[in-house]
Amino acid sequence: AVILGVPLPLCSCSVIPTGIGLKEDGASNGASVGFLISTPQTGVDSILVTASLLGWPFALFKMFSAALTGLVGGFIAEGLADEENTALEDHISNDDARPGFTEAVQHALSIVESIWMWLAFGVLASAAISTYLPAIGLTTVNNVGSLGAVFIVLVISVPLYVCATASVPIAAALVAGGMPTGAALVFLMAGPATNIATVGAVHHAFGKKILTVYLGTIVLGSVGLAFLFDALFESSVGQVAAMHHHESPIAVAAAAILLALFAWFAFNDLRNRFRSAPRAANHEPTLELPVAGMTCEGCVRKLTNAFDGEEGVSAVEVTLNPGRAVIYGRMEVIQARKIIENAGFKSD
Repeated sequence: AVILGVPLPLCSCSVIPTGIGLKEDGASNGASVGFLISTPQTGVDSILVTASLLGWPFALFKMFSAALTGLVGGFIAEGLADEENTALEDHISNDDARPGFTEAVQHALSIVESIWMWLAFGVLASAAISTYLPAIGLTTVNNVGSLGAVFIVLVISVPLYVCATASVPIAAALVAGGMPTGAALVFLMAGPATNIATVGAVHHAFGKKILTVYLGTIVLGSVGLAFLFDALFESSVGQVAAMHHHESPIAVAAAAILLALFAWFAFNDLRNRFRSAPRAANHEPTLELPVAGMTCEGCVRKLTNAFDGEEGVSAVEVTLNPGRAVIYGRMEVIQARKIIENAGFKSD
């Protein structure tokens, strides 16, 4: 996962559905976390830009740092007990059909649907940080010393959204303004690898323990490697290149499509919430069945939609933790279990 992730030019937001998709398709927590940590830190384009602005020693060290933190975080995550593995494996083993284009599109949409609120919140919060606290202004903290500079850069870069390529000119400007090169390395590692959207999505998909491993590896790893670089190398900075903006027609069209999806997901969430609550309040639950194999809110919505409209069902409440389906109305246990299994889950 790390070997595949390091050269890929994926930013910290686009890597979220990719990494979560790996887990939902059967990858272990360790492989998924290793991919999530290493991929956004660098890429082929970022390596070349870094080499031109900060020199090849810095560029190669940054690539090494991305791979090392990905491996360390992945191995730590692999050693933790994964309470969702059994359910996930049950869900995968149930699906023997060969997936086609339609299934691929549905799978991609379900991943984005499960994290759309975190993505929207993260983009807005990161935009506010970028607007009201410009990263280029960090050049004014060069008087606080190496440790202070590293700490300030870390505090700013963890919630900030910036892609691996766009962060390089900023880092070069920081060094040109007098900041230690190691502090710039922290920015290049923690900035692309973390932001508010990533933190929320990792917590939602993997839980608190994995999120702690994810953030701890990036924070401690970037700080330690920053001081190691300062102790081993010296880097010269050339002319700072122009900022890398995603303003191509394709990027604008993709942003418009994503915004439309966000609006549709929000509409569906509100509709389901206001439609189910009144109906459930007027009826006593008929059945309550355990459900195994659900891994995200997208699974919850999928099962809810499977029950919705069935003859005799007035309302249904599906929860992820614990995994269960509470059915209001008239329905036999055998029929309910068949609906659950047809949706791709299990009920024993």
